[in-house]
Order: sequence, then structure tokens, then C-alpha cells
Amino acid sequence: MKNKIIIAVAVFVLGFTFSTTLLSVNAAGQKVQKTTVTTVEKTEKTVLNKKLQNAPQMQAQNTEIVSVAPLDLIENPDKYLNKKVKVTGNFDKFSILGLDYKPAMKSSEKYITFLIQRPNVSNDIPLSELKNFLSRDMAEKFIDLNNGDVIEYTGTVFSSALGDAWVDVESLTVIKKKEVKK
Repeated sequence: MKNKIIIAVAVFVLGFTFSTTLLSVNAAGQKVQKTTVTTVEKTEKTVLNKKLQNAPQMQAQNTEIVSVAPLDLIENPDKYLNKKVKVTGNFDKFSILGLDYKPAMKSSEKYITFLIQRPNVSNDIPLSELKNFLSRDMAEKFIDLNNGDVIEYTGTVFSSALGDAWVDVESLTVIKKKEVKK
């Protein structure tokens, strides 16, 4: 019986000592963890503050809109790459030209393209080197556009694949409807 009491006391003392050691390691671990979290939080705040300081400059660059002639845009697509452009021209037709082309991917499920007429000829010839992508939701608002209607649109040149200008159109305005001959 005496041996059982000694063993029980020894187990209790060892258990108490072991649990105290674990608690002190855990407490030390928590302090290190809190210090690490504090450092990470300070780093994130610093990065966020730097981004916020640079944000107005980035917005100013992205909101500048360059008015460009359609022929200039197709002759120099790299010059306008990642820039917002405003183009005026005569609407030709809605199309599927350039959709689902991997180097300048725009899904045919979400977008439709439209062409404007080539301004340097007297006939109605589409300017196929200028690929204008319009969301299908926005295109539904312009379903009544006719060949020859004067339009103005703003968008970002997102690619110059194949040496052509690929424009993601953000806004479109009908300037003048073509008179219908009766």
C-alpha cells in the first residue's frame, strides 16, 4: 500500500511538473505568435497605406480618354494598348468576329462584336481590323442600330493580337441615325 501511495504522489508531482512546463511553453508560444501577428498587421497596414497613396495617380492614368480616328487606331494598336480611347464612326453591323480567340479572349457567351465602316472609302466596307467587343447585355439596348448610323464609343484597347486593335467597349452613344430613304 505504501508503494502505491508513493507511486501516486510521484505521478502527481511528475504530472504537475509536466503540465506546468507545457503551460509555460504554450504561454511563450502565444507571446511569439502575438508578436508575429502584430508584425504582419503592421506590414499589411504599411502596404495598404502605400497602395492608397498611389491610388489617385493610378486612377488619373486610367481615366484619361484619348480621342482617336479609327484608321490611326488600326495603324498603331500598340500605341493605344491598355489606354481608354474614344472612337467615332458609322456603324456597320453586329458580328462574331474575334470572339473566343485565345490570345485576346472574350467569350461568345458574354460578348458580341460590332464593326464600323471604313472611313476612307465611299462604299459600305467594314473596318474588320478594329474589333469592338460589347457585352451582350449592353448590345441588347442597341438592337435597333442600322448600317450607317453615326456612333461614338469609349473603351479600353486590351490587345493588339494579329496586329489589330481589340477594344473592350464600355459606353456607346448614337450620335445620328441614318435617314431611311422611302
